[in-house]
Formats: sequence, structure tokens, C-alpha cells
Amino acid sequence: MHSFDSQSWWGQRKFIKREDLEKSKHLQDDSFAIRCDDDDIPEDTAPTFVSVTPSDLHQRLGDLLRTEKGADVVFDVGGQTFAAHRCVLAARSPVFSAELYGTMKEGDTRCVVRVDDMESWVFKALLRFIYTDMFPDANKEGEEEDVLSLHLLLAADRYNLKRLKELCEEKLCKYIDINTVDNILTLAGLDHCPGLKKACFHFLSTSANLKAVMASNGFEHLSTTCPSVMKELMTMISNLIP
Repeated sequence: MHSFDSQSWWGQRKFIKREDLEKSKHLQDDSFAIRCDDDDIPEDTAPTFVSVTPSDLHQRLGDLLRTEKGADVVFDVGGQTFAAHRCVLAARSPVFSAELYGTMKEGDTRCVVRVDDMESWVFKALLRFIYTDMFPDANKEGEEEDVLSLHLLLAADRYNLKRLKELCEEKLCKYIDINTVDNILTLAGLDHCPGLKKACFHFLSTSANLKAVMASNGFEHLSTTCPSVMKELMTMISNLIP
């Protein structure tokens, strides 16, 4: 018989003597019970009685957009039309909410809204995000991820879609290089993207990158389109000079 105590996980090296066991009050009718308490059982080892189905809300709403079932508003974007549901758009975007329930009467069914200054494929990707809350697949849209992110960032800013805008910023941070930093920094300044602007400044804080950009037309383009950002950049440059 092996004897255990609370100080040793695997037990002691000594065994209880037979006569001590026979005299023990725990031995009754030539038998005894052992109880083992363990309060450290991981939660993942606990028995599972109910399996919760994963959420498929994004798929359901995506199908609603695809089938156009119950659609009550149509958008004309560059000659291409898109049917949608004004309640979904209004719930996701305060701009759509004001546009669809403010200037338009709720009784106007299947009304047509014209969207200018946006390409049809960008609006299609925008709707896909609104319904599914997922960043559109660049391959399915037929565009490179950086191009898609640039266009969607502008669209997200236009319709006040904060999460989409932040997703675009996050993706564009990966594409900052000598050839793109001026355009991305201009975009970050005009569309109020502090995280993306910080990433551009971080890239330009390296002397080699800064010299390469200064040798190009990037600075001239930046000073013309976004002078406030150019001013911040010049302040950063002056701080880098010993």
C-alpha cells in the first residue's frame, strides 16, 4: 500500500505497514475507499454536453446580397446597378442611414441612387464588406490587394465605415516602399489615417529611405497635395539631422 500526502504529487517512497493498515479506522470489512480531489482540471478536459454551432451570420447576409431577396434600393454606379437592402446599409453606415432614411421617403420602393466618383467594382467590394464584415478577396475582385485597399479606404472614409478603413490602413502598411510612400502618405493625410501616416514616417525615418524619396518627385507631389503632412515630415527630418 502506497502512502500519499499533499506535498508530493507522485507519493512517498515509504509504504504503510500491513498492521498499521489493519488498525486503521478507514479499513472496514477488509475494504477501504480512496477519494482523489483535483481542483486543477483544465476546462478543455471537462465533458462537453452541448456543441454550439459557429455563427454563419456573415454567410446568411452575404447570400441575401447575392440573391437580392427583399432588396428595396438600387444603386447606379458607373452604369452598373446593384440591388441592396436599405435597413442593412443604414445599420452599418451613418452616411447611408442619413441618405436612405433622411432625404428619401421610406415608401419609395426600389428607388435608384446614383453614386458618382467611384468605380463599380469598388462599390461592389464595399457592399460585400457591409454585408459580411469581411475584407473582400482581392483575387475574386480581380485586383491587387494594395490597389483594392487604396480604393476601399477612400470608400470607407466616404461612408464612415471605421472598421473597413482601419483594415485598409493595416494592409497598406505592408506596401510602403520607395515608390509608394508619397502616394500612401498623401492618402493618409487627406483621409485622416494616423496609423498609416505613422507607418510612413517610420519608413522615412531611415536615412537611406529618406534620401531615395527626396531624390524622386515624391516630395514635390506631397507638398502640392498635402502641405500639412509635408510640414510634419520636414519637422521630423530636422529632428533627425544632428
